[in-house]
This record gives sequence, C-alpha cells and structure tokens, in this order.
Amino acid sequence: MNLLNLIGRTELLFVKDIFSNEKRLSDLVSNSRFLVIGGAGSIGQAVTKEIFKRNPQKLHVVDISENNLVELVRDIRSSFGYIDGDFRTFSLDIASPIYDTFIESDGQYDYVLNLSALKHVRSEKDPYTLMRMVEVNILNTLKTIRQSKEKGVRKYFCVSTDKAANPVNMMGASKRIMELFLMRESKDISISTARFANVAFSDGSLLHGFNQRIQKRQPIVAPNDIKRYFVSPQESGELCLMSCLLGDNKDIFFPKLSEELHLITFSEIAVNYLKQLGYQAYICSTEDEARKFFNSTSQSLNANNKTWPCYFTQSDTTGEKDFEEFFMEGETLDLTRFDNLGIVKSSLPYQDDKLDCFLSEINAMMEKKQWKKADLVTLFHELLPAFDHKETGKYLDAKM
Repeated sequence: MNLLNLIGRTELLFVKDIFSNEKRLSDLVSNSRFLVIGGAGSIGQAVTKEIFKRNPQKLHVVDISENNLVELVRDIRSSFGYIDGDFRTFSLDIASPIYDTFIESDGQYDYVLNLSALKHVRSEKDPYTLMRMVEVNILNTLKTIRQSKEKGVRKYFCVSTDKAANPVNMMGASKRIMELFLMRESKDISISTARFANVAFSDGSLLHGFNQRIQKRQPIVAPNDIKRYFVSPQESGELCLMSCLLGDNKDIFFPKLSEELHLITFSEIAVNYLKQLGYQAYICSTEDEARKFFNSTSQSLNANNKTWPCYFTQSDTTGEKDFEEFFMEGETLDLTRFDNLGIVKSSLPYQDDKLDCFLSEINAMMEKKQWKKADLVTLFHELLPAFDHKETGKYLDAKM
C-alpha cells in the first residue's frame, strides 16, 4: 500500500529537517532518559520508535492498553532489536494512584512526552465521555506536568491538534484549553507541543476503518465534502520528537502543508485506496444498498468481481470543521528555522482566575457526580469566548 499516494503526496515531509538535525537529535537521545505516556497509541508508538532507534539511556513507555503495548514491543524487537539502555513498558492508567506510586518509585527522566488523548470529535456525544475527554486532555496533562516539575524533568512535551486552532468542537476546544494551561505551567518547566493533521491509518481513524471493512467484506463509507490534511505515522513521530528536543519553551510546532497541494477528501482517499487493492468503487445511493451488496448471490459467488461498495455522503454531524488549520490570526510564526516545519512562537494570553475557576467547577461536578453536556459547553465558552461550537444534534454513532 502506497501511503503517500493515498494522501496525495509523493514524498515524506521532514526528510531534510531530520537529516540536517540528525546529529543533534541522536546526541540528545543517546544521553537522555525518556518517559512516553500514551506510548502504545498510533502516535505514541511512532514517537517511541523514533526514540528507541537513537539508543536512549532509559525509555519507559506507559499506556492503558496492555495489548497495544505487547504489539509495540514485538514491533520494536522485530524492526530494531535491542539497546543497551533500560527499555520497559508499563500497563498503567495515569489517572490512578498506582501510576502515582510508579512515578514516586523512580520518576527520574530528562524528557516526558505525553501522547495520551481522547482524539475523536465523536467523543462529545454524551456528558460522560465528554468529561472523560476533559480528564484525559486537560486534567491528566496538568497532573503529569506537575509530577514532572517535582521530579526535576528537563522538558515536557504533549501533543495538541490542528483542531485547537479556532475550534468548532469540544475535542479541539479541550486541547485549546490544554494549551492555555501549558502556557501557565511553562513558567516553571520548559514545555513544547505540536499541532498536526490526521495521522493516516491511526487506530480508530476513518482510514483505519477502511482496512477493517475490507477484512470483514463490508462497504466503505466516507464524507465527500470534507477536506483534510494527513501525515504518516512516521511523520507524526518525527514531528513530536523534533518539537520535544529542538523546540524552545512554549513553542508549538506544525507541518508546513499546502492548501492547494495537500488537502484531500475522505472519498478521494477511499477511491485511491480501493484502486491500490485492485478494486473499482461502486457508488451506492443508500446505506441499505451498500450493506446488501455482499448479500446478493451474484456478488458473494463471483470471486472475480472487482468492485467494492462505497457510500459517500455530505457531513452533517456535530463538530465537523469544514477545513483544518494549524495557527490562528494574531499568533507569531517562525517559518524560517526549518524547511517543512513551522513554529507558533506562542504566548497565548490566559487569566489565572479563569483557569482556576475552570478547574474548580470541573472538580465540583465530578465530586457531585452530576453534570450535563450543556454545563461543560458553558464552562468551555467562559475560557474561550470565541469558541464556535458547531452543534447539529447528529453524531457519528448514528451512522454506518
């Protein structure tokens, strides 16, 4: 599968930047100790591999998914083998007291990279999943930053999202609020972050779903009116590593992607994807038609049939942004330091009293064990007055 061809590109983005900075990256990694939180997710695995192959002194990986950690270790052993440094994985929930005990028992790291996140727009469908998003994207970030400060960590990195720039959904807004807290915490510890696009074929993504649909002989469904930027898993790992190791305090790294060259619709990717597998897209007019495609006698018995059912529709779900962007009006940019990386030289304005009030209100809701989605939306608006929440009343769980 030619991944770059699928996402409308011909070459990897950061080849020149990695090459020109490789000695510094390798020297920093080989002389440092790393903790990667959320290291078994798609981006976390990519970052972990970028660190591992440069021979760190210590590389500890924490993730809530035991199965994904197993696969990460198998992947690393099969691709890179072994290092002299201390490489271990831990299946832990960073919100738990067990994780706190883990940090207290050692916690000696030079760099902490937090890749854990609730990343789906669909996660705002109900008040409980939404509060979990607040916990993971904001509260756990704060917790791990403060633990890092107590342990004398040199640098803290966490991943943001392109959806944090002028957010229209709660996921993007939660990351924007996280960025505000990062600015405040950066007074006491060096922090950098990154906003970047959809990671092609990352776990749970629509493109990852294409693979599942093919394996299960099910139709491919995608919106035909939404354009997105994509980066490869390798590029996501390289971007995070460069932001962590080469970024100044409060820097927000982003990829230089061109609206003219690199935006592509999900339906275009679906057609390209099927073409690479030797299939032609068969466009269905309804979900029911698409579902029944493989149930007909002719389709199920004809092994030579090289068409695949696709159902392409316009998007009408809550929080879907018409286009993606990596920075906002008024942010100061450095577009000269790297070939294909831009930097927001961030000094996001924040108000201490509003940040404190946000945390107080969230904690009060959780202590009472009672809140509504509207309560959280209102609280987000108080921190982000320009937040344009795009609510349609429709969510992806109600679609095929």
